[in-house]
Amino acid sequence: MVPVSFASMEFAGQEWRMVADARGGRALYWERENALIVADLHLEKASFYARGGQMLPPYDSRETLERVAQAVRATGARRVFTLGDNFHDAAGPDRMEPHARGMLDALTRALDWVWVTGNHDEKHGEAAAPGGTQVEEMEVSGVMLRHIARPDETRPELSGHFHPRLQLSLRGRQIVRPCAVVAEGNGQTGGRMVLPACGALTGGMDAGDPAIVSALQPARAIEAAVPAAGRLLRFPLWRAA
Repeated sequence: MVPVSFASMEFAGQEWRMVADARGGRALYWERENALIVADLHLEKASFYARGGQMLPPYDSRETLERVAQAVRATGARRVFTLGDNFHDAAGPDRMEPHARGMLDALTRALDWVWVTGNHDEKHGEAAAPGGTQVEEMEVSGVMLRHIARPDETRPELSGHFHPRLQLSLRGRQIVRPCAVVAEGNGQTGGRMVLPACGALTGGMDAGDPAIVSALQPARAIEAAVPAAGRLLRFPLWRAA
């Protein structure tokens, strides 16, 4: 089992913990709600591409769900909120092999599981969210949970969609790590955060990409947050003039 570490952070006036393993931080634990928040699982992505002739090992759902299960065990979370793009396509639930489907069924039975829908889910109906509850977006204790950040949002907000990651040069080596992108409110808006993708086959977008910066406006400052060895490292990405 891959060891898990935690990096504490303050967001929206509360304490949160980023949950990380050797591959980087991919989940957020909300202590006040005893909830785990994950984004962009893209379950059954490999089997989707296999249908088109690109033969990938069909075990990405197992790996993704094990990441979630491991974070649940490590935190003791009793609730899970996903932030959209849960399955890669509408037929994903029907393609799940028995082992992965059993893992998902066990998780959704044991936990208060809420599927927030994303652009890969919104036209798929209930079939895209086996077990648990499906919503387009929701507000929990004053924090908005949705798939894509809304530029006009004034409340604290958690979202996904962009799969942010940060590339660093360390001792001559290029290191790429999934990261959160955190926007500091400008007095009229609350803090906002884009979570990294949790899926095993999700890839990523540069954390400082203009699309991410634009989606988090208006803001006072935007930075990447990367957990490392139990600490949260922050890297400035943008600051208001």
